[in-house]
Amino acid sequence: MARLIAKSPCAGLLPMTIGTLSLTEVAVGKAFAVAPFKRQEKAVSDAMPIAFPKPNRVTGTDPRAIWIGPGQALVIGTDLPELPAAVVDQSDSWAIVQVAGPDVLDVLARLVPVDLRTMRSGQTARTMIAHMTGSVTKVGTQAFELMVMRSMAGTLVHDLERAARIYFAR
Repeated sequence: MARLIAKSPCAGLLPMTIGTLSLTEVAVGKAFAVAPFKRQEKAVSDAMPIAFPKPNRVTGTDPRAIWIGPGQALVIGTDLPELPAAVVDQSDSWAIVQVAGPDVLDVLARLVPVDLRTMRSGQTARTMIAHMTGSVTKVGTQAFELMVMRSMAGTLVHDLERAARIYFAR
């Protein structure tokens, strides 16, 4: 009988340092997609252990809730009570990579069609990352978290590594 071993999405790929840039995997743990039923947004926000985020925002740090689309959030790091919402366990569905360093904006500019210079900490954007749909969240003055579906983890790391190597080779 085969013995299966649970691995994180970026197992064997990260951590990595290229030039001044560091790439590290962020452990997701428990994660739930939450979409409040019609006219239940306030009830959901009040019942959750953390406030439901406004568009393009993140609430909290641990646990946290990331806006992932109109009327939707990804709640990471906690269990949820019964909610008047559609709730889907997505604990094994996402790969999150933190990209940090003084040249992070220049490297990500090669992959993300959003002006990340205008983002403040705690802001997020649903956007393309290279050719993948994902989410980019500013988590510090020189740090961003990029989130894609788990099946795209290898592609995300490859694209980040390639963009960084090209940038630092010049």
